[in-house]
Amino acid sequence: MSDDNDNAYWSANLRIIAWSLVIWALVSFGFGILLRPLLAGIPVGGTDLGFWFAQQGSILVFLALIFNYAWRMNKLDREHGVDEQ
Repeated sequence: MSDDNDNAYWSANLRIIAWSLVIWALVSFGFGILLRPLLAGIPVGGTDLGFWFAQQGSILVFLALIFNYAWRMNKLDREHGVDEQ
């Protein structure tokens, strides 16, 4: 890989990581803690939405982020010619 290709690869990689961290922080800290009082009136599965995000939603979003990251990195690896054969 050339230096320009290396830089493009790593900047794309860091962009994927940054967006994943932003989404994770928004869901776990934002919805689960900061916005919990606003979400308290919305019922979901016998409890309120704020509690659901704090207990279950953040875990499910985290799992979705893991699969999304793996899929996006495989796609990025193929684009830059560093995929596993």
